[in-house]
Amino acid sequence: MNRRCLVLGALYSLILVPLMLFVSTTYAEEKVIFNGKDIDGWDSAPDWWYVEDGALTSQSTADKPCKKCNYLIWKGGQPADFELTCDFKLSASANSGVQIRSEAKPNWDTYGYQADMTGDGKLVGYVYHHKRGLIAARGEKVTITADGKKEVQKIGDAAELLKNFKKDDWNKYRIICHGPDITLYVNDVLMCQITDNEAGAAGKGGVIGLQMHPGPPMKVQFKNIVLKESK
Repeated sequence: MNRRCLVLGALYSLILVPLMLFVSTTYAEEKVIFNGKDIDGWDSAPDWWYVEDGALTSQSTADKPCKKCNYLIWKGGQPADFELTCDFKLSASANSGVQIRSEAKPNWDTYGYQADMTGDGKLVGYVYHHKRGLIAARGEKVTITADGKKEVQKIGDAAELLKNFKKDDWNKYRIICHGPDITLYVNDVLMCQITDNEAGAAGKGGVIGLQMHPGPPMKVQFKNIVLKESK
């Protein structure tokens, strides 16, 4: 293959791949699903979630360890196709996530997809699933076929993308769910996308939840939570 073909091929990839990640969607009017004052409209495990400085907050300590995951679950519906934005802030040791298209389980548990996050940033911009683990990493476009096989295409460098995450500070997640696609942005930078066609595993709609994770003492906070559902 000559040099001109190689250059044209590279340019084609740079142009086409980003275009493949965007689907034109018409949304209903945006809905603010956290009022900034209390947890009205959300379902919480007793004594685990509260509002501090205008943010939904959960904190574990040496005297109050978190021994099992619990989720603050939005009671306003089970959206399927939507755009969700929220600001989040994590302590250095924190492990948390935004649950989407998930099934609510007893005792404030969930099952389904999660926009993952950790205070050190290592899992920020990953898609996690309770049954299948980490199914899309930062910098990847993943397609899962009907029989569960993964096809992975690189769309960015994970280390470079991580530089957009601010430790011990407020960051913004933008989560877009459309058909089989889930796309994650952090601070308006594309992190990853997954197209999930796996039979019997791909979720089409479900609850939204915020995670408090067991482990060392940690603090997680969320605010400015806005939902736009597809028309």
